[in-house]
Amino acid sequence: MTAPASPDDAFAGLLADIARCRICRDTPRGAPLPHEPRPVLRPSSTARLLIAGQAPGTRVHASGLPFTDPSGDRLRTWMGVTKEVFYDASRIAIVPMGFCFPGHDAHGGDLPPRRECAPAWRARVMAEMPAVDLVLAVGRPAQLWHLGDDSHSGLGEAVAAWREILERAVVPKVLPLPHPSWRNNGWLKRHLWFEADVVPLLRRLVAERMAHAGEG
Repeated sequence: MTAPASPDDAFAGLLADIARCRICRDTPRGAPLPHEPRPVLRPSSTARLLIAGQAPGTRVHASGLPFTDPSGDRLRTWMGVTKEVFYDASRIAIVPMGFCFPGHDAHGGDLPPRRECAPAWRARVMAEMPAVDLVLAVGRPAQLWHLGDDSHSGLGEAVAAWREILERAVVPKVLPLPHPSWRNNGWLKRHLWFEADVVPLLRRLVAERMAHAGEG
């Protein structure tokens, strides 16, 4: 009689399946991915905090490590954590909506996350992260998936409604954030309340989870 698979075996198997995934190249919805896929994510079965981003950019595609770019520097500043803490997968999970760099648009900007990725993988990955009790929904694609009907009509509206969203009687809690890219500098300058009100709360929520990392 074969022994049932352990949770660790199931988690490792899922990661292996994701590493082999080529749906955006071989069976795409629309144009295929223009390069070899390289899934970049750091899920965790123990982390209480999940960063749900958009998709890797060119630097992350090259490094194989999430947020190894100026956006990551700003996000870590918002969160009030060091790189050592940020990349401690036992405490912080990082799972974007699209696992592979989607390529550039006609203007040289990053394309949105591939449409194949979240339907194929996100529910399965979330099911393997039972300890997560707070999701940082960074950018619009993550807000649409994690907030559903509560995602409001746009990114600005969702971020502005952070209080009511955070107070929902659901687990995990969700805090909507703008993407920390330089492309959002204008938005941040027009909405000074974000750094005045949301960033201090974000740092407190992160610090609470880092202080109690590993507790059930």
